[in-house]
Parts: sequence; C-alpha cells; structure tokens
Amino acid sequence: MDVLIGRLIANSEAVSDPTVRAAYGRLSGVVGILSNLLLFAMKLAAGLAAGAISVVADGLNNLTDAASSVVTLVGFQLSGQKADEEHPFGHGRMEYITGLLVSLVIVLVGVELLKTSANRIIQPQVAEFSALTLGILALSVMLKLLQYRFNHGLSQRIDSSSLKATAQDSLSDAAATTVIFVGGLVAIGTGLQIDGWLGVFVSIFILRAGFLSARDTLNPLLGVRPSRALVEEISATVLAHEEILGMHDLIIHDYGPGRSMMSLHAEVSHASDILMIHDLIDDIERELALRFHTVAVIHMDPIVTGDAQVDSMRKQIAALVQEVDEDLTIHDFRMTAGALHTNLIFDIAVPFRVTLRDEEIGELVREKIDLLPGKFYAVIEIDRVFFE
Repeated sequence: MDVLIGRLIANSEAVSDPTVRAAYGRLSGVVGILSNLLLFAMKLAAGLAAGAISVVADGLNNLTDAASSVVTLVGFQLSGQKADEEHPFGHGRMEYITGLLVSLVIVLVGVELLKTSANRIIQPQVAEFSALTLGILALSVMLKLLQYRFNHGLSQRIDSSSLKATAQDSLSDAAATTVIFVGGLVAIGTGLQIDGWLGVFVSIFILRAGFLSARDTLNPLLGVRPSRALVEEISATVLAHEEILGMHDLIIHDYGPGRSMMSLHAEVSHASDILMIHDLIDDIERELALRFHTVAVIHMDPIVTGDAQVDSMRKQIAALVQEVDEDLTIHDFRMTAGALHTNLIFDIAVPFRVTLRDEEIGELVREKIDLLPGKFYAVIEIDRVFFE
C-alpha cells in the first residue's frame, strides 16, 4: 500500500492538506468501484446459476458498495474544495456527510436483504451450491479482507471517518460471505436448505455494521468534545509561556478534518505591559495555528497577582466551591470594594457530569459566602466545560 500511495499521491504525508485528503479519497473510491463491480458480476452469475438468494443478495450488496465508493469519491472531491464567501471554513464536513451516506446505504441493504431472506424462509427453494460457486465465495472473502486492510490503512493515515465506515463495510461483507460459504458447504453435505436463514443472519450483521458506522460519522457532525490528549497538548503549548498564568474556556469547532477553529481564555497578570502581552498572544495564536492546523483566537483575562488579600480570598472561594462538588473550579476571580459590600466576581467551571443545575450551584455557593466574616456579594458566572 505504501508503494501505491507514494506513486499515486503527491506529498502524501501532508494529510491535513485538503487536496492530499481528496487524493486519498479518489484512490479509495477507484479501487472500491472496480473491485466491487467485479465481485458483483461474479456473484450474480454464480447465484443465479445456483438459485441461491443469499449469493445473489451478497452480489447486490457489492453493487451498493460500488455505489458507496462513488459517493465517497464525490465526497472527498467536494470536501477538498477551497473556502469561499459562503463557506469561509471550507467544505471539510462533506467528508462526514459522505460517511453518513455510506452508513445509510449499508442499513438499506440490510433491510432489503432481511425482507428477501425472510420470504425465502416462508417460501423455500432449492439452492444448488457447486464447487464454482464456493470458489467464487472464497475469492470474494479474500478480496473483501484486502479491501478492509486497504481502506482501514488509509483511514488511519488521514483519520477519516468516511474511509473508516468504508473499511467496516468491507469487513462486514467478508464475514457475511463467509457465513454463506459455510452454509453452502452444509447444504452440499447434508441437503439442508438453510439459504434463507443464512440471509437473515447476514442481514442482521450488515444492519449492525451500518448503525455503528452511522454513529461514528454523526458524532463529529453533531459536535464532540476534543480528546484529553489534544486538550493537554494545547494547554502545554499555551502554558509553556511563563507570562500565561492559566487557561480556561477552551472551545474547538470542527469544520472537517484539518479544518477547525479554537478559542480560549488566557490569564495574565494585571501588572503586565499590555503591548507586550498583545504581541505574545499573537505569537501563541500563530503557534497554535501552525501546530494544530486551526484558526486560533485567544481572549486575554487580566488577574490580580501579588495581592495578599485577593490571593487569600481566591483560595477561600475555591475551597467553598469544592465543598459543593469536588469537581468544580473557579477562574477570572476579582474583588471590587464598595461602600456597603465587596463584590466577589468569578466564574465556576462545571463539568457536564455534575448533575446540579446551574441555579443550584450558584445558590449553594452564595449561601456559603454569606457565612464568611464581612459583607460580600457574589457575582457568579457558570461555565459548563467538556474537559477537566
């Protein structure tokens, strides 16, 4: 596979480049179309000759795989288009959409095969499996396993949910054809007509694969939290600059593989030179853009440092918040003194696993602050966070 990729795909290591990803998609699509059309023709001929609905259905499944390869080919071509006025972040999500379409095709094939197989059980017919039919089925299994290995390797290289769905479909097809092959041996050896039952089993297997693939391609379309490893890497990049005292409110928007936008808040000392910090923030944004292939936007949060009273109160409030739930943290803490009371202004970061409502958290924290010596008024903002 490496040799093939090296010869057919220029700059194959630049997997975040939309044009390179499109080239990978074209390679997968062409290989899928040609191989599946060949399998369809062989199985259709063998199934009709044997009168085996399971073999014919398996061949039709390969025909839909060829159609899915066309969809994949078109999807990668569309996703590789450059950004335009209406789509400033490009068309990368087309790759997710094509993966979803492939999954839906798998489900539709499973439903149709289930209906046909159930009818064969109700109205059984004799299926004559021959050595030629079994040979074609065995060859099909080997080709499908090669397809799986090929597409799985490509999906790993470019982290593509669309190619992952295609690879999963190939593996499901190999398993389904194996069951039909074994059923053919049983039919030859015992005379039992289990063609319809084999079709039912295969259809259930295909349906399961389709639903799992649909789930994997729907998740990035709906929006999922970034991996812990990615969050830690971004945090390490930002906090490597000693002027940055803390980081929070990281949000990553996914517009397709290699196309994303992130925003975060960086805490800096209130005593810092604003022009120097502005230049530093610009540098960090460029560093994030180059390292993670993203558009980065950083909001600067000045915090008071070196003030014993503020530092002491920040620690007290952090401890009170964790009495409500140990997973709660605070940030953007400020104190402003007034004639009647002192305002304590801060945000509480709340992981989604915390089941308390935002209003409940605010009320519980304010009740604890009211018990502190002195007159304080808490101004609290609740931030739901998707990572720790």
